[in-house]
Amino acid sequence: MDKLIVILGPTASGKSALAVHLAKKFNGEIVSADSRQVYKGLDIGSGKITKKEMMGVPHHLLDIANPKRKFTVAQFQKIAQKTIPKIHARGRVPFLVGGTGFYIEAVVENLSLPEVKPSRALRARLSKKSAAQLFAMLKKLDPARAKTIDAKNPHRLIRAIEIVKLTSKPVPSKKSHQSFDVLEISIRKSPEELKKAIHKRLLKRLPGMIVEVKKLRRGGLSWKRLEELGLEYKYTAQYLQGKLIQEEMIAKIQKESEKFVKRQMTWFKRDKRIHWIKNKVEAEKLIKKFL
Repeated sequence: MDKLIVILGPTASGKSALAVHLAKKFNGEIVSADSRQVYKGLDIGSGKITKKEMMGVPHHLLDIANPKRKFTVAQFQKIAQKTIPKIHARGRVPFLVGGTGFYIEAVVENLSLPEVKPSRALRARLSKKSAAQLFAMLKKLDPARAKTIDAKNPHRLIRAIEIVKLTSKPVPSKKSHQSFDVLEISIRKSPEELKKAIHKRLLKRLPGMIVEVKKLRRGGLSWKRLEELGLEYKYTAQYLQGKLIQEEMIAKIQKESEKFVKRQMTWFKRDKRIHWIKNKVEAEKLIKKFL
């Protein structure tokens, strides 16, 4: 079975730099698994790796979608499952790298994902509800999916409800045969370390983020869509609309990023196959043994 190395972890944990180091050492190519980095123009706010930081390592599944339209996990899975075998065919090692747990699971577990087209009318109705209301609704419609979903993520909740409503069936969770022999690695960082890293990164990116959101707005993205893109985009958009002052924007991005990291960690901790490492030397040893 073909091998796949997964480097995963929460926001600001240093996974991108680790992945580049390991891909250089082990003749690899990187497949990004990030639900916002797929979009063109979402660079600074999403923490997208720069050309310089790539250090010559090929990166895939960045900048493949128009931010005006929602990009689904089913679309991601389809492209990733075509990209990874091409990397193998070139005699190289694929590294699936990111913090979007559902994207990673969709590829690693070869999840059966329904190709259900979005319903604007249904989404408009559901978007008026809170995450708690959406979760309660999903619990009634599909208790099995409610057990595995991020209960605080309105986008995921709306999508799950939409699938159930439009197909009159529960969200499929069947896994077909696993396509790859997988090694999963994540950097172990304390909540305090992550909090400091988020803050440092936020202050460094802030001026560029404001310019980026203005540019996206000029490019035709509505304030509503910018807010839907979450975290940095949501609160920078609110700041530019005069709904927040700069100090409030910074505080909200920091607080919501910390909450997001907690949700990411909850997701990752369910996966018993992850090897939690302290440094790149430990990662290198695991990969040598695996390959």
